[in-house]
Amino acid sequence: METLEGNQIHVIKPVLPKLNSLYEHAVSGEKGCWLFHPSWHMCIYKRMFESENKTLAKEGILHFLELYETKHLPNSLVFSEFVIGPLMDALSESSLYSRTPGQLMGACPPLGMRLQKFLATYFMLLPEEEKGSFLLKFIQKMTSRHWCAVPILFLSMALAYIPACKVLGTEGLHALRDVLQCTMITHQILLRGAAQCYLLQTAMHLTDVEKVSLPEVASFLLSLRPEESLRRDTMLWIELCSWLQVNDRCFKKSITSDFEHQETSSLCQYVRSLVGEYLKTPASERENCFMPDWFEAKLVATVILLAADVEQMRKKYSGKSNIEWIELEAFLNPLLDVLMKLGSNAYIPTLKTDKSLQLLLKLLQTRSLKCSNTQDDGVLFFIWKSLMTPMESILEFVLRRLTTNELSTVGDLDRCDLYLALIPEIVNLCLQVGWKKVPSIKNFILSLTNASIRNLQERNCEEEPKLKEQIKKVASMASLTAVCEILDRKPEAHLESLPSVDALKRFISFSQFNEVLKKPSYIEEKSSLCEETTSQGWGKIVARYVRDQWICLRFILRSFPTLAQDYEETSEMSLSTVERSRKILESALEALTILPSDQVLPVFDCMKVLVPKLLDSAESLCIEAFDLAWKIISSLSNTQLIFWSNLKAFVQFIFDTEVLAVAASAKGQAYAKIKEIVFKLIDMSTTKTGVFNVVLSHCCRSWIFPTVDERSALTNAFLNAGNYCELITEACVFGTVFRRDQRLTQDVHAFIENLGEKCAANVVTESTNRDDHYVRVCATKFLCLLDGSNILHKTFMEDIFIKLLDKDELVSRSRTRYYANSLQHRIKNRVWQTLLVLLPKLDQNFLCGTLDKVFQAGFGNNQASVKYFIEWIVILSLHKYPQFLNKFWDCFCYDEEKLKTSICTFLSVFSHFDIVLQNTSEKKPALKKALIVILQWCFNHNFSVRLYALVALKKVWAMCRMLHVEEFEALTPVIEASLQQVENMHGTGNARRNWQRIQDHFFFATFHPLEDYSLETIFYTLPRLSELAEDEWISLAKFDRFTDVPLPPAYQWYHSRAELLDLKPSDWSQQDMGSNSVETDSQTEWTDVQKKIIPWKNSTPSLDLEMVFQDRAAKLGKSNSRLIVVASLIDKPTNLGGLCRTSEIFGASALVVGSLHYIQDKQFQHLSVSAEQWLPLVEVKPAQLVDYLQQKKTEGYTIIGVEQTAKSFDLTEYCFPEKSLLLLGNEHEGIPANLIHHLDVCVEIPQQGIIRSLNVHVSGALLIWEYTRQQVIKQKQQK
Repeated sequence: METLEGNQIHVIKPVLPKLNSLYEHAVSGEKGCWLFHPSWHMCIYKRMFESENKTLAKEGILHFLELYETKHLPNSLVFSEFVIGPLMDALSESSLYSRTPGQLMGACPPLGMRLQKFLATYFMLLPEEEKGSFLLKFIQKMTSRHWCAVPILFLSMALAYIPACKVLGTEGLHALRDVLQCTMITHQILLRGAAQCYLLQTAMHLTDVEKVSLPEVASFLLSLRPEESLRRDTMLWIELCSWLQVNDRCFKKSITSDFEHQETSSLCQYVRSLVGEYLKTPASERENCFMPDWFEAKLVATVILLAADVEQMRKKYSGKSNIEWIELEAFLNPLLDVLMKLGSNAYIPTLKTDKSLQLLLKLLQTRSLKCSNTQDDGVLFFIWKSLMTPMESILEFVLRRLTTNELSTVGDLDRCDLYLALIPEIVNLCLQVGWKKVPSIKNFILSLTNASIRNLQERNCEEEPKLKEQIKKVASMASLTAVCEILDRKPEAHLESLPSVDALKRFISFSQFNEVLKKPSYIEEKSSLCEETTSQGWGKIVARYVRDQWICLRFILRSFPTLAQDYEETSEMSLSTVERSRKILESALEALTILPSDQVLPVFDCMKVLVPKLLDSAESLCIEAFDLAWKIISSLSNTQLIFWSNLKAFVQFIFDTEVLAVAASAKGQAYAKIKEIVFKLIDMSTTKTGVFNVVLSHCCRSWIFPTVDERSALTNAFLNAGNYCELITEACVFGTVFRRDQRLTQDVHAFIENLGEKCAANVVTESTNRDDHYVRVCATKFLCLLDGSNILHKTFMEDIFIKLLDKDELVSRSRTRYYANSLQHRIKNRVWQTLLVLLPKLDQNFLCGTLDKVFQAGFGNNQASVKYFIEWIVILSLHKYPQFLNKFWDCFCYDEEKLKTSICTFLSVFSHFDIVLQNTSEKKPALKKALIVILQWCFNHNFSVRLYALVALKKVWAMCRMLHVEEFEALTPVIEASLQQVENMHGTGNARRNWQRIQDHFFFATFHPLEDYSLETIFYTLPRLSELAEDEWISLAKFDRFTDVPLPPAYQWYHSRAELLDLKPSDWSQQDMGSNSVETDSQTEWTDVQKKIIPWKNSTPSLDLEMVFQDRAAKLGKSNSRLIVVASLIDKPTNLGGLCRTSEIFGASALVVGSLHYIQDKQFQHLSVSAEQWLPLVEVKPAQLVDYLQQKKTEGYTIIGVEQTAKSFDLTEYCFPEKSLLLLGNEHEGIPANLIHHLDVCVEIPQQGIIRSLNVHVSGALLIWEYTRQQVIKQKQQK
């Protein structure tokens, strides 16, 4: 317990194995009971779970979960309470579910796996009588707090993997339903869907069917959303059907089942009684004004389909070939009876008509996932055929309700929605199943349109309009909207030839826009109690009325772009089309200001048609439209449901081919405004993943596959790509570096997607393509589609190539720190990946001009992955156009200062020199030149450079030998001897191993620049082998999954070769700038250090720096102390400021910090009071500490750590050597384990109190003073 009070993980880890032995001794073998109470152990774990150090908490949880897998402990009630209490509390922390560094994306995190095993093992060990209560408490705990999506998902998964047994009763089902309804409302859709699937499996595996009745099961099923998890035709649905079938006779009898048949299953009996009950309505004295809730209709529809599928399954098993739908017919008959009477019987209670139509709608809305053709889905086809019979009756009823004065209250508007939702479904049904009924549909639409127009044209003269009149208008407008949408979406019904369509067109063209309905007076309504309409309620109705007008107008604008020019010239119509369009656009802007933001879609669509016509004549108005639209979109960015559909409409409006073309041709303010919006959208996309995807996939599709088939349209569409090429360049380098919590969510998403069809959520939820990678995938596919022989495409690609090179240069010049996997590194990497994709499509003249820029980029100090891409591009360019070799030789003519950061890049090109020279007839001069160049570098003072030069020499010399060049005969003995010497290198430490490892490196050994040229190598294999962070690897699966933009059919560069794919990343990383790549003796340290070295100010400056400061100190008359204080692990500016002051006062020779940026920090300066000006400060990053400590050891320093370890010295007894280096640990973690074994000695400060550790500045100060005290005494003695 005492050890756990600390937060330093390396101090705590050694204690964990002791816990195991404690357990072993706590259980007495022969009796299998506890010697001392398990609550002692619980205390220890609870302490770990609650530690603020997350690593420690995770260690504790994993340790606890593992315990049960390995040891069969005697049962104790305390354990169950502990699992449901502290353990579940600890498991609610999302960050614990992250992957371990070695795991691939999409793998199950270790905690998820352990949890599964633990819960299954623990549950099986419980005595039978306790299982049910434990499980019930466990599930109830999942409802009792606000859980995040990730923990709920993995807990549900663990529950689903418990081996089947019957323990949950009604209460358990209710608890599971509560988890579904309360906890998951706010979670991401895919994670929520997956958790629903697991919870349903839990219910099937663990419910004791004899304790639950079918109605209870049905109401549980209804809390699973069909659009997220439980939908027909998924594996989950089939599993559910077979569970219902197997347990058919076992369910608890519900009270209602009054008729018992031996031959029908209990499920069918339940469904029959349910449908009967559903359609029975109490005879109420007065008509109910509110429509019933949809809950029941959903329930009945789901259960009918389930029962039908179960029957079908049973018939299949019993081997009957012809399936008779007796049961299904029995379910549908009561519904069909009611529907048949609708048209003729005017006295059916409204409630009954509502319920029957709700159920009808739910059945009609069911779609088959598997069969594209409904005829292949037996159950659905039978339902649809049955529903064809009452078709005329339904249409008659709907027409009567919508056009006569039967809808009179606000509550009736819900009914109006129900009727209108039925119309498109009925049209769809007729087109699928019953063509014969199409004429009756035409008559229905004709009558509905004419009656609605008549209703809307009635002018009422009263000052205060009556509610009834106004509701009638709203219903009529909504009916016209429904008609317009059917005409739009179902062209195959050929309804546009109806005479009423002309009337509709004329009516809408002449009506006022944004006509608002006055709020009616409520005098005569006071008597009816159910009418509660506040002014806000009326506002909603008016907004909807206005929106409906715009939907009709959208239809007119789309179908008749000239806006009814052919009608008789009234004063209104004599205005020119432009004027008319202008008026409508002004009304549209007005509509945007009055409509709530979730109803602006149709207005956006109308603006899309209007703006291109007006951009020339009324630019300022169009810009106003852009601004207002953007304002609405940015205000919506926090709402999940309506944001995406509105964003789509916004993008289709602003990035409409014509809008873009007109704006670009004028190059005026509109052009600038659109570009501004592009960057605003990209900016929004960094915080809201998926925004850029919508913009880009729309643009790429419309630019390369325009919808209009004219030749000119094609050219114009692609001209937009050139005019707005920022979109593509930004897309090529797009992708933010995610925070840890965002990365976790993405990992879990990937894990679920990897489950494929096994998890129904993957099948049901539509893929949204909101992954950031899809932006680059889309841009890359777009570039692959371009054709170098098309002059437009060619200039566009050249433009992109130059822009990307400029971007690379800009990033290189920016002052931000450039370390591995930083945003800078990633952007450069993406730039070069795209350049590589474009390279084969470029011609010689263009490359001639840009190759110099590529070489210039090679001179920069780049990260390994970027180097490989630059080298690859150089190799491919020289291979294709060997005449550029002279430019390549020029690169070696610069002075060493310029080359020292990049010589390895250019030397690496020689390792593929055979490919470079493949197309040249004159190979000898090139080889001769190559030898001269390489030999100079074989004598470089830097070991790393010599290694690269030797690899190049080996390659080029082998080529010379094959050609038998006489001129080189004289050199043969020298070069052969040198190479032999290298091969047989013994002795000098690791030189031989380094030589072997650089030759085995994938770039020299396996990689083939021509055969490996493929999308997979560029975007997945190379980034993986050059140790880029995993979120930069884009797998081929993503290219396949993203279908918005196809790859060209003849595209062959797709897969990497297997040899390259199977490689593991090597531990040699390309280094430049004389960074010390010679391996140190300890192999483990090598892999830790090598990759992260970022050379300090051009090789190690600390020596010269210290000399300068010693001079300065001597001039100031200071003692020439030999104490170095290393504070690189400390990251709080206050502690560093205090240490700086203390070190300066006691005359330390230098203070080493992790970054010199700290000096600018206000808190640092506040505590250091200018000490930093008088004390040498040296920057050594934590990753470079191992090297730095080794170097200091060779200079004779003793490395002293301030840390409590098993062998540490007491400060009062330790005698400091003159050359001492003090290494101070981090505030929380102390000195990491990988540094502890580099220490020569550990010193600890004796303590009397209870608290275990001092502040790091204070402990540092104590040691600095003790060192100074000892040195002062020594000097006095010497005098």
